[in-house]
Amino acid sequence: MKLDILAIGAHPDDIELSCAATLAKLVRQGKHVGILDLTEGELGTRGTRTIRLKEAAVATKILGIKTRISLRLPDGNIEVNQTNIKKIIQVIRLHQPTVLLIPHWLERHPDHEHAHRLCREAWFYSGLEKISTKHNGKSQEPHRPKRYYHYMQKYEFQPTFIVDVTETYEAKRQSLLAFESQFYNPKSKERETILTSKLFLESIEARDRHFGSLINVEYGEAFYSIEPLGFDSLFDIKT
Repeated sequence: MKLDILAIGAHPDDIELSCAATLAKLVRQGKHVGILDLTEGELGTRGTRTIRLKEAAVATKILGIKTRISLRLPDGNIEVNQTNIKKIIQVIRLHQPTVLLIPHWLERHPDHEHAHRLCREAWFYSGLEKISTKHNGKSQEPHRPKRYYHYMQKYEFQPTFIVDVTETYEAKRQSLLAFESQFYNPKSKERETILTSKLFLESIEARDRHFGSLINVEYGEAFYSIEPLGFDSLFDIKT
């Protein structure tokens, strides 16, 4: 399927935590949206690989997204190498997204930083004709998405733009609750982590409220563009 937007995360739930409401809004606008998970999140302290995949499937359905792929790279060992770059190039060329959403280059989790480098290099090299890739034995045509934007994870940055996600924020909230093994669960007997604190999801919502307040709406998701953005009119900008 030809995609308008492909959001790439290191682990299942990365996209839900960072830009799920934006994706849900795009789906409601009739855009074709996909998610690419680089790993299956098997190193997560709580839950298992199988549980995480089931949770991701539920979250995907909640957001209305029909295309979700996993490269099944080893969690905790996302290597920036030609093999992994080509795996992402194959997905880009297969689905030909117009825009990529990718991790920022400065992050707490090394997997997120490595994911950024893989995505950034795959974005560029996917447009080079002399880099050959195949899908189901058939040579793929080069395709470079027109833009890539960074979404926000643990570390905050000064946003280039903020998307008003008030109307789809409940979908984000429910998609996060789908990851029952990863977040606050007073019935769990597994080890506590930063993610399982009751305050963690509350902090995500508080931040989204903060960025929403900067554009005079209830909820906003922040993004960074390394390149300038153009507008047809100053009146396209929400104030």
